[in-house]
Amino acid sequence: MELTAASKKVVVFDYGFGNVRSAERALARTGADVEITRDFDRAMNADGLLVPGVGAFASCMKGLRAARGDWIIDRRLSGGRPVLGICVGMQILFARGIEHGVETEGLDEWPGAVEPLQAEIVPHMGWNTVDAPAGSRLFAGLEADARFYFVHSYAVQDWSFDVQNPAMQAPTVTWSTHGRPFVAAVENGPLWATQFHPEKSGDAGAQLLTNWIGTL
Repeated sequence: MELTAASKKVVVFDYGFGNVRSAERALARTGADVEITRDFDRAMNADGLLVPGVGAFASCMKGLRAARGDWIIDRRLSGGRPVLGICVGMQILFARGIEHGVETEGLDEWPGAVEPLQAEIVPHMGWNTVDAPAGSRLFAGLEADARFYFVHSYAVQDWSFDVQNPAMQAPTVTWSTHGRPFVAAVENGPLWATQFHPEKSGDAGAQLLTNWIGTL
């Protein structure tokens, strides 16, 4: 499957927690100019910033703060500069994570808690479908039965976004189900995120990344 996208500079933020090489290869397939770095200026000035994440919520937050990634993400979003979070890179965007009874503060870009999955089999590992709402730009051009690759034991399972300012739009939220529904993806202005791994999701994941690159 041949995929093309306008060449854009994308930084995969390397703060020590993520499959950065897989992300690099998947983004390069879209036609993007990809660099793996934790350099502050390069991350700030790229057209798009991808934040991966693998492992424990608390460890990822510690590594992100050590690399000043929290500040970079905040400053980019303040300026309307696109950011894409993947897996734990999505989870840390929420207010808090709860693992083994320990609560860790997240970036609080969105309200909500990342909690243990309520399912008979954990982790949720393998291919699953998602329920993307009409008008989703992230899932544009994808069939309703498209499948994506998940590997996680925690997720946001109870979430509502109360928009107080009428000038603001509520996020576009995509759900999936493992035991019970959980948030699989969010589109919110310049901030997009997926619980699944698009870089491991074959042609469907490649199309999704192409959609994101197309917004940069």
